[in-house]
Amino acid sequence: MKETKKDIAMGTGRRKTAVARVYLREGSGKIVVNGKDFNEYFASDEQKQVVRQPLLVTSLENKFDILINVCGGGLNGQAGACLHGIARALTQYDPDCHTALKTNGYLTRDSRMVERKKYGQRGARRRFQFSKR
Repeated sequence: MKETKKDIAMGTGRRKTAVARVYLREGSGKIVVNGKDFNEYFASDEQKQVVRQPLLVTSLENKFDILINVCGGGLNGQAGACLHGIARALTQYDPDCHTALKTNGYLTRDSRMVERKKYGQRGARRRFQFSKR
């Protein structure tokens, strides 16, 4: 029989159109995103740094294995969603972390979205070229 690890805490993070489900498990600090190591999944160092920020602020970096399922959006939006989800899961695990995460702004959902395209226009704000004649 295969032994399954029990999830300590769970958090859902959102950014633009990306949604991340984050599961905290006891472990050594390994982060897995969609079945891949997070160093493999995220391309740039900035994205990797964004994902790790809540752990660095609360100094719980090597205490948990983190499993993340993320979908939608691009890699930057997904990294922001992972940050939000990890922060929410950490507050569920330890409510004392709330103040440190809140002061750094990791618990606030970044609500900026792409503005929708309007009919009769080329884009959200861009108009078709006006022709006098």
